[in-house]
Amino acid sequence: MKKFLPLLYLFFGLFLIYPLFSLLQGAFVIESVQEGHSTKIFSLEYFTLIFKNPFYRDCFTNSLALALLSTLGCLLISIPLASLFQRTDFPGKSLFGTLLLVPLILPPFVGAIGLKQILARFGSLNLFLAHLGLMKLDHPIDWLGNGGFAGIIVLEILHLFPIMFLWLQAALGNVDPSLREAGKNLGSDRWHLFWNVTMPLAMPGIYASGSIIFVSAFTDLGVPLMFNFTTTIPTQIYNLVTQSDNPMGYALVVLTLILVAALFLIGHCWGKGHEMMARSSSHEERTQLKGLASLGAWVGVASVCFLSILPHLGVIFQSLSSHWFLTVLPQGWTDSHYLEVATLPLTISSLKNSLLYSGASAILDLVLGVVIAYLLARETFVGKGLIETLSMIPLALPGLVSAFAYFVAFSRGPFPKSMSTCNHLWLALFDPRQNPTFILIIAYSMHRLPYMVRAAYAGLQQTSVALEEASTNLGASITRTMIKVVIPLLVANLIAGSIMTFSFAMLDVSNGMILAEESPFYPLTKAIFSLLGRILPTAPSLACALGVMSMLFLGVMLWLSSRLFGKRTGELFNVGS
Repeated sequence: MKKFLPLLYLFFGLFLIYPLFSLLQGAFVIESVQEGHSTKIFSLEYFTLIFKNPFYRDCFTNSLALALLSTLGCLLISIPLASLFQRTDFPGKSLFGTLLLVPLILPPFVGAIGLKQILARFGSLNLFLAHLGLMKLDHPIDWLGNGGFAGIIVLEILHLFPIMFLWLQAALGNVDPSLREAGKNLGSDRWHLFWNVTMPLAMPGIYASGSIIFVSAFTDLGVPLMFNFTTTIPTQIYNLVTQSDNPMGYALVVLTLILVAALFLIGHCWGKGHEMMARSSSHEERTQLKGLASLGAWVGVASVCFLSILPHLGVIFQSLSSHWFLTVLPQGWTDSHYLEVATLPLTISSLKNSLLYSGASAILDLVLGVVIAYLLARETFVGKGLIETLSMIPLALPGLVSAFAYFVAFSRGPFPKSMSTCNHLWLALFDPRQNPTFILIIAYSMHRLPYMVRAAYAGLQQTSVALEEASTNLGASITRTMIKVVIPLLVANLIAGSIMTFSFAMLDVSNGMILAEESPFYPLTKAIFSLLGRILPTAPSLACALGVMSMLFLGVMLWLSSRLFGKRTGELFNVGS
């Protein structure tokens, strides 16, 4: 397998290092002309201009506020929920545990359509309150707040809190119960134990999940676009994509990258402040809630579940409504929007494109993931740590950053002007402005490669190397051993990883929005956004119908993946070795 190392270094060099280098070069290098001679010098001028410009300062402030408030909101919801699920038992707990993960199957920018229908000034909520006599329609409550700012925060929280909930549940489950018992024996009450024992020990999980949510909210492009809230960093990056010679786009993306890198660096240093010597074998008994305590837990969790699926309900109702205006619920129901979506040229072509992009990227990830995982698990070679690092870097790169990097790196020839033939050949192969198919496949593949690597690596760790040694001792080549022995043993892991990479690529937002500029190349997510931009009374319903189909697709794919990979699905997201 070592013979594939040169190809791996070439792949990572061309499709990871080169785009990031082009991004950094565009942000930090300016061309200075003196006495007729042009020279390139290092400069921070573009970053200075960002913070001098009041508009860009507002964009940065808004994005930072969105990320911070979304993270705080997820913490306020997830900490009580995780504690309740980890420490107690109550009726309906298993069902609620499943319902709390439902927000993960709907792309948040699609949920924005449903949320706007419910929380708009004359949306379902205000109309319902007016019907009860609790509000007058001549002074409706602005639930979306400040041009949609509050609505974006609400939607980010409802979509992202399950991620923190899962991390905190795992973190609380890893806390040694003997430490809590020791605290009780020393006279500590429940709240003192929680804040002084449990929370410090769970801090690495809190910070890890908080970092993911902060970065996701800061770099989210789809939701601000849906709310037409343009004063954010992602929306400005999106607007500057077509201006590939505008250095402000480079600077904004690099600023985002620096922020993300700083966040993860702080987490690496600060998130390890409290450690346990070892977890004892004792088991902490869960409290069986009864009476009012059980009712209170049931009502609280049910309320969170209802709020979390509210955008989904809005999308489903909108997709089935024949008319929904100034009423709490649709005035009529129809399935015509689904029939129309199934016949629209845009939706048909976008579905074919997404299947092509996602299918090809999943196959590429399958090949790369098996090779990389085998090298990491079975081989010893110089540069092993580098290969592992390169294969995991995409986890720390927001889709917005990598998509912009691909666009600016491959939309121009890297060779000198005298080598015009080479530049023309380069652009014919890679330029997303001419045909983004190849670059979109690479972008989807690179962004989700770590999932496949972790899936294959987890399988190899659970497979005895003695079987492979027996095969080679009997005269089989490495290739034959891989095909006849290794891959059959990993088939469940590989299928589960392929399903996840395929399904998440199908609903990718940033890469499709930035790299696909012409409608014949639109993936599914950009087709949904395009439908909303049409001046048609049925446009929102058509977009919601397409969103519901996407939601069902992702739900089925994740169910299949969980059935194949079982409880070990979380290992796909474990970046540790």
